[in-house]
Amino acid sequence: MGVTYVEGQVSGPSGKQASVRFLVDSGATYSLLPKAVWETIGLTPKRKLSFTLADGSVVERSVSEAYAVFPQGEAHTPVILGEEGDEALLGAVTLEILGLVLNPFDRTLHPMRMLLG
Repeated sequence: MGVTYVEGQVSGPSGKQASVRFLVDSGATYSLLPKAVWETIGLTPKRKLSFTLADGSVVERSVSEAYAVFPQGEAHTPVILGEEGDEALLGAVTLEILGLVLNPFDRTLHPMRMLLG
């Protein structure tokens, strides 16, 4: 099984931007920004949510919203405000907002088949 990374730019309400290399994790609900990134772009916590990790443990993290730009598109998206040592993740909600799907066989991003109605 391989991994997929995608380069992107994120910004917050301050207008400051940061370049981020995201690990595409279609099993993660929300995207995650490392602490140094979300602090740099001026994000602040909006609410706290509980998240279940792969090992079954539960952690509570703050969530905010960022503007993200990728080669495949751009959008506002909810983001988990990571802590020290956390890696940037591109989660399912952001992928759906961008209209993208991860092909699990070749680990590439493709436009999603959009349905209306």
